[in-house]
Amino acid sequence: MINIGMIAKQYGVLPSIVREYGNTYDLMIYDVMMSWEQHQQEKASGKKATPKLSQEEMMAALERVKKEKT
Repeated sequence: MINIGMIAKQYGVLPSIVREYGNTYDLMIYDVMMSWEQHQQEKASGKKATPKLSQEEMMAALERVKKEKT
């Protein structure tokens, strides 16, 4: 119910409209938007610093994950 209310507020419609016409895609997009906003706020406040990795370190991490999946 909270998500429906928050989506309605975000889009400026009544919650009954969201309930009637909304779908799981709307919920997913809303969740991504809220997560991105929170990430940006944490980044701006210094709570969550972006790791400083070289391209080689990122490629090594990617290769490790690929090997673990196989």
